[in-house]
Amino acid sequence: MNFLRFAARRLGEMAATLLAASFVVFGAMYLAPGSPASFLLAGRSASPEALAAINAQYHLNDPFLVRYFRWLGDVVHGDFGRSITYRTDVSRLLADRLPSTLMLVAMALVVVVVLGLVLGWIGSVRGGAADSAVLVTTTFAVGTPSFVAAVLLQGLFAVNLGWFPSSGAGDGFADMLWHLTLPAVALALYLVGMLARVTRSAMLEALDGEHVTVARSRGVPERQVIHRHVFRNALGTVLTTGGLIVSTLLVCTILVETAFSIGGIGQLLELSTTTKDFPTVQAISLIIVALFMIVNLIVDLLLPLVDPRITLGSRRSSA
Repeated sequence: MNFLRFAARRLGEMAATLLAASFVVFGAMYLAPGSPASFLLAGRSASPEALAAINAQYHLNDPFLVRYFRWLGDVVHGDFGRSITYRTDVSRLLADRLPSTLMLVAMALVVVVVLGLVLGWIGSVRGGAADSAVLVTTTFAVGTPSFVAAVLLQGLFAVNLGWFPSSGAGDGFADMLWHLTLPAVALALYLVGMLARVTRSAMLEALDGEHVTVARSRGVPERQVIHRHVFRNALGTVLTTGGLIVSTLLVCTILVETAFSIGGIGQLLELSTTTKDFPTVQAISLIIVALFMIVNLIVDLLLPLVDPRITLGSRRSSA
């Protein structure tokens, strides 16, 4: 299967998956108790005329499929509707808040990749006390939820030591880096432990391979053996976790952004769900699904480059 055919097939699959996801995203909010009208009324009684006006404004009396296809048509044209809570276009809300979340996820991803690969490398190659230290460290990391890490880091480094801000996303690139350092570490901690364990296991498995034994018997320097024959073979396994890592980062931003009052789309999603802000919840949910699928497509395209045994469209290596 050549690259163009594979890319076309995967894009078609993504479009079909997004269509199905859009239906689920649109319908899920209507399964929960309450309605936008009840939020807008804030518990106040309303005349039948006022209630009818609200339902007409948000098309709440239209059949479900009519509302869905109207919403889907607007989304295709970049219109996510108007926020019920903030009384402004959802697109504007996302444009204001998305940069903070993307910056936070990017910083956390750098922490995960760097520390996860380094710890996994050390644990598999050094062995002994170093491996034991890595196992203890990663066990602590995996066992610490993001919201717990956020509270601990905030209390120690922001409140007690005063090294970092305790809330907000900052203004400007440098200020954002400073404000988002603690949230990024809190967001990354669990995934650092997970990636380190995956890297360690994959490299240990590669170390037992016949190709490594042959390379050593030919007098290939140990550093080259580890780099070319061990790490590169393990990288395919590590890369397949990329989609899981990014999706976990996007989901956990809700907890971390709330703890640090960052004001990104994670915190916006939490507030919008509470207030039954249908258009905002639907837009953010659909964006998260789309980002997850894009990451998985990138992983599928990169796998054959890092592991020649893997062909396009398959994440399993040949024997």
